[in-house]
Amino acid sequence: MAIERSVGRVFRVQHKAPGGPHVRQGFVLEPGRWAEFDPFLLMAEDWFQRGTFGDHPHRGMETVTLVLEGRLEHRDNHGGAGVLGPGDVQWMTAGGGVVHAEEPLPGETVHSLQLWVNLPRAEKMTPPAYQDLQREKLPVRREEGAKIAVISGSSGGVRGLARSRVPVTAIDASLEAGTAVEQDLPANYNGFLYVLSGSGRFGRDRTRAEAGEVLLLPPVQAGQRARCGLEAQEALRVVLFAGQPLREPVAAYGPFVMTTQEEIEQAFLDYRSGKF
Repeated sequence: MAIERSVGRVFRVQHKAPGGPHVRQGFVLEPGRWAEFDPFLLMAEDWFQRGTFGDHPHRGMETVTLVLEGRLEHRDNHGGAGVLGPGDVQWMTAGGGVVHAEEPLPGETVHSLQLWVNLPRAEKMTPPAYQDLQREKLPVRREEGAKIAVISGSSGGVRGLARSRVPVTAIDASLEAGTAVEQDLPANYNGFLYVLSGSGRFGRDRTRAEAGEVLLLPPVQAGQRARCGLEAQEALRVVLFAGQPLREPVAAYGPFVMTTQEEIEQAFLDYRSGKF
């Protein structure tokens, strides 16, 4: 029998309006809480216009971008390119170094989520890669009153298409009011839910949460099967991400995430000398 996951804590995302083309922003997962969120580094929710995220570098992590509204154009210096619309996902492996831009199409405002996934020390310098996952091509688990797009990992036997360096389960679930489903998760995975719209109850204690709230799912006893219940009180859209913790040191500065300060300094040197 699978263990029912309990929710560790619930908190509300605090958004602010910095002005200019960056219309609104908030952290679903705040940076700096490396051990608590491991293997995840941060998740940002943004509303932005063209001129916000022009050319910028990354090293040592993967970025997972889910577009909620608008159309987002991506291009990088390794040949990755594409335009993402609502429900589309971009999974980019920065690895040893990439320079890219993520900009709304002219005249549009994009609403997106971007998750940073840490890379293991042994794979920090892996070659960059880009995956463009269109909404209509994402595998979907369908239950009565529920539609679950599977980005990576699996849900109810449906497997996602994303190739991740760290094992990650990622779903985008829409449930009609009164619908309940269960999501299997390896017991040692660390995870979270973010409610995009509606409200529901989650986990063993049927913890209530509504739009704009995050629920953390800490790991349970290793070697056990585990699951998390999702129940919609009203029409619900919720994303779930869970991954295998790395339990490695984290050194981060700006767009670079490595394991030592010396590696961060080397990343800046390599970027400035054109080695990305």
